[in-house]
Amino acid sequence: MAEQPVPATAREWHLKARPNGWPVPSDAALVEAPVRAPEPGEILVRNAFLSVDPYMRGRMNDTKSYVPPFQLDRPMDGGAVGYVVASAAEGFEVGDAVLHGQGWREYATVQAAHSVKVDPQRAPLSYYLGVLGMPGLTAYAGLVEVAGIKPGDAVFVSGAAGAVGSLVGQIARLKGASRVVGSAGSAAKVAKLVEEYGFDAAFDYKQGPVAEQLAKAAPEGIDVYFDNVGGDHLEAAIGALKLHGCAVLCGAIAQYNETAPPVGPRNLALAIGKRLRLQGMLVGDHAALQPQFVTEVAGWLADGSLKYDETVVDGVEHMMDAFLGLMQGENTGKMVVRLAS
Repeated sequence: MAEQPVPATAREWHLKARPNGWPVPSDAALVEAPVRAPEPGEILVRNAFLSVDPYMRGRMNDTKSYVPPFQLDRPMDGGAVGYVVASAAEGFEVGDAVLHGQGWREYATVQAAHSVKVDPQRAPLSYYLGVLGMPGLTAYAGLVEVAGIKPGDAVFVSGAAGAVGSLVGQIARLKGASRVVGSAGSAAKVAKLVEEYGFDAAFDYKQGPVAEQLAKAAPEGIDVYFDNVGGDHLEAAIGALKLHGCAVLCGAIAQYNETAPPVGPRNLALAIGKRLRLQGMLVGDHAALQPQFVTEVAGWLADGSLKYDETVVDGVEHMMDAFLGLMQGENTGKMVVRLAS
């Protein structure tokens, strides 16, 4: 296929200010920037879908973390999938669909070594940002490798209607969990967890103390807690975990926009007597699990035993709106931004 004409400039999002607490629209700006032709070893990609993820909030702060912070007046980045429109790299041709890390923009000039070809015939292209991408592997690896889930385990997941949490609960069920409980932020999401995703019980964390609602939903306690929220959810889970239970510490979205130090969990001493394992996880540590993960999850998707939802926002100009919506819990499942074709 011949190289396709590309515009001289395209739009990309730059960080303009570091948020103090909750981000606001003026913290970022959509700017016009030159589209650079690929040099040897590079490809030029027209992005089709952009990923919107909670971890991006941390990158807006100028603090040392497991991933570098966004730089002021520079393009932000994140997961993206799109089509190669020009290639100067062996093994990549115009028209190939690729997954890469240069999101928050319409066109991306990317090192081919940092791109992965994906098959849009196997699954919709956007799925490689979600159920077959980083969120899916996070859920799978967190349960299989970090928690070491066993048939008969009782599992509680917070943020259970989000991109990771909705998959955690379903994978736990498919791996033989005896009871799966989730928390979410609305009655509609709670209903979806039980009626569509197969959770045994779910509750709206806004309708009462988490510890009390969890005790009702899992009266015999839990063996595994998958933490996407932190704060009062982690405190409640520590109280509910059985002897030798495990908490997978994946995220703490309840604290991302706080300006004061977190107050909890206040019952951490229970971890001593219960001999609990509280283990943080980063999905990048589990890359070796990728082939097994894709094979198993793709099979579940194909036979209908795993349900997957996306919240799709149209237009690169609405990327910041989608991000702010994500932080407010407006999404069900994975949040993505769809660019014009």
